[in-house]
Amino acid sequence: MSKLTSTQIAWRAAQDITDGAYVNLGIGFPEMVAQFQPPGRQAIFHTENGILGFGEAPAPGTEDWDLINAGKKAVTIKPGTAFFHHADSFAMVRGGHLDVAILGAYQVAQNGDLANWSTGPKGVPAVGGAMDLVHGAKRVAVITDHVTKDGKPKLLEACTLPLTGVGCVTRVYTSLAVVDIQDGHFVLREKLPSLSLDELQSMTGATLHLDGDVADLIVPEL
Repeated sequence: MSKLTSTQIAWRAAQDITDGAYVNLGIGFPEMVAQFQPPGRQAIFHTENGILGFGEAPAPGTEDWDLINAGKKAVTIKPGTAFFHHADSFAMVRGGHLDVAILGAYQVAQNGDLANWSTGPKGVPAVGGAMDLVHGAKRVAVITDHVTKDGKPKLLEACTLPLTGVGCVTRVYTSLAVVDIQDGHFVLREKLPSLSLDELQSMTGATLHLDGDVADLIVPEL
């Protein structure tokens, strides 16, 4: 079955970030979104460990390991970059000063609940700053494969894993579709043109509702 790569999902999510938006990208896969800002737009990226407005990753071999993001990856600075205490960084998050947070997910429920930090007793010991991000940012989006590695749906009627946040997700970008969460339902906005609605529904653990035409999910080869 044809599906989008992680790079293509990140590209699609980047297209919805407005010029001048203050954005936090989750550790790992979501960090790829920063590579694909559309021409003429410039987001201002925030990291929980205390940097605002940092630049792209440095070229290999030129890293300054005093300059890292929350995922311990090297970043560059540019004119206007600001540094501040960890507590001030979370005051920005909790004070509602971020426009967008983009995170990965293990599960997303149709009411917007998010599970993205633990798969059970052997998971990481605590939810961390994600619980602040999902309730502090004005918009929370998720990027993820549509199904797990063993083919089980990630979009569900209700999450079965420990929650990161309740009713927080507004849009999900998957390897097969773009889905909004609206009035406690999944609303399908875009899908791969090669995939029928019935096929997509069979890989989704809750009903996909329609609200007007469903656009083709078209992304470049990356």
